Amino acid sequence: MTPRRVFVVDDEPVIAGTLVEILRRNGYDATPFISAEDAITSAKSLPPDLLLSDVVMPGMSGLKLALHFKQVYPDCRILLLSGQAATMDLLQAARLRGYDFELLAKPIHPRDLLKRIMDCVSTEPRAA
Repeated sequence: MTPRRVFVVDDEPVIAGTLVEILRRNGYDATPFISAEDAITSAKSLPPDLLLSDVVMPGMSGLKLALHFKQVYPDCRILLLSGQAATMDLLQAARLRGYDFELLAKPIHPRDLLKRIMDCVSTEPRAA
């Protein structure tokens, strides 16, 4: 079985790298990005099965990135991460537009993150 492709987007390189390392050690084909724009560019050649993104980032927010991915790659699963309570307002605005994204609170224990990712990617078949 081919590993699930996961894009990890966080403007803090240490966080993106740590999350990618955890995922790779658990069989995922994970790639780190420190900007939403870089993830969008890379997805054009090979879109991920799962986007794991911080919400609050300079430039394009993780929520705008998630909306873009859902519109362009509707089969891509999305999990958002945030350590800021203010992101709930952003998620509510997305829900009003018909998009319901799951928000995981930072910091998250690696075991909890892996369980949530496993649940998320196993609920739909992988696109060809």
